[in-house]
Amino acid sequence: MMSDATHSQLHAIRGSFLDFVDDPFLIAESESVRYLADGLLVIENGKIKAFDHYETLRDQYADLDITTYSGNLILPGFIDLHVHYPQTEMIAAHGEQLLEWLNKYTFPTEAKFRDVEYARTIASFFLDELLRNGTTTALVLTTIFPHSVDVLFEEAQRRDMRLIAGQVLMTRNAPDFLLNDAKIAYEQNRELIRKWHHKDRLLYAITPRFAITSTNEELTLAGVLKAEFPDVYVHSHLSENLKEIEFTSALFPENKDYLEVYERFGLVSDRSIFAHGIHLSDSEFERLSNAGAAIAFCPTSNLFLGSGLFSLGKAKSIEQPVNVGFGTDVGAGTSFSLLQTMADAYKVIQLQGGQLSAFQAFYLATLGSARALSLDDKLGSFDGGKEADFIVLDLQATPLMALRNPTLTASLEDLASSAFALMMLGDDRAVKATYIKGNLAHEIKPSDS
Repeated sequence: MMSDATHSQLHAIRGSFLDFVDDPFLIAESESVRYLADGLLVIENGKIKAFDHYETLRDQYADLDITTYSGNLILPGFIDLHVHYPQTEMIAAHGEQLLEWLNKYTFPTEAKFRDVEYARTIASFFLDELLRNGTTTALVLTTIFPHSVDVLFEEAQRRDMRLIAGQVLMTRNAPDFLLNDAKIAYEQNRELIRKWHHKDRLLYAITPRFAITSTNEELTLAGVLKAEFPDVYVHSHLSENLKEIEFTSALFPENKDYLEVYERFGLVSDRSIFAHGIHLSDSEFERLSNAGAAIAFCPTSNLFLGSGLFSLGKAKSIEQPVNVGFGTDVGAGTSFSLLQTMADAYKVIQLQGGQLSAFQAFYLATLGSARALSLDDKLGSFDGGKEADFIVLDLQATPLMALRNPTLTASLEDLASSAFALMMLGDDRAVKATYIKGNLAHEIKPSDS
């Protein structure tokens, strides 16, 4: 029997748990999916101390306070691999493809972030929206203004969230009010890295917006930063739109393809995450795989801007697998919900004659994205020692969902059906609770539903 002093540091969650021990794209789902119909998650000081069937752990933790979620499904917190917090206010801006959309809507909105208080207001709203949708970790683009990075990290730190972000690098092909000098940006980024990288749960990403808005000088200095701080991330866009690719080729004629622009400056590694990757060649897929780099699959954005259909099957091929996770890509993306993102991903794959299972989709939103970020030792599953970020999903959150999913059973086959309905019909209303380091950060109360 454990002492009261020991117990005071512990608490536990009981319910039905789903997570992953491996990649269901590469091995059988029966070997990669872990489902405990009645499990117990024991948390100590924000980390997972124990996880197993309730019956297995019951006697060991007999007098521990337990919060029970009956009839719900508990998963590791969702991870958003690509999202623009400055575009929160302009989500659902009508009627353009990528380059025109940037000029008409995005750049004028980002100019507002010159005002630090405006930036803080949006950062606070943005992070609360993530939590409300079950997203506990995100890789985030900011703006060229250093304080837009500061306020986002400050607000994330206040919520104890694990967040990755960086100052956006832009020196050409944008309005003057959003251009920065390459050398000044280099110094600003060095200062921001030293201030925020590994500060509590915060991490930094060198963030060229995309090749079009960076000069050779700026990309060279980005490579210098990466060499100086090897464990920071690189976060950018890659092969999203055909006009973008054509423009990139004209700006960098010495490179054989889009990816080589980043390779040339030392920006492609196992800590590089590139959004979209819709129009990649076989060679680019192979090189991304060999480098250990990742692609953020952003289906709601790709459909909204008419950019194209991402080849998930090619990216997750057994021969040359690429790390892939989901990005909401707000504000071209149309929802903060990774459930809605999964639903659109399913449709994108269907349009190409492929299939995406519910377990594959939930893997990409959890352990798959943690692996893409090289954070799978800390996030993405319920393994002991990992950070206790998790969500409680209500399979009956709406009348239609309740009709479709009347019960949650112990069968893995039945769970696959229920999980598929959850991802196709669910949204923020299905996120009953979000926990950060074992502490309740968001909850739908009965009066809210």
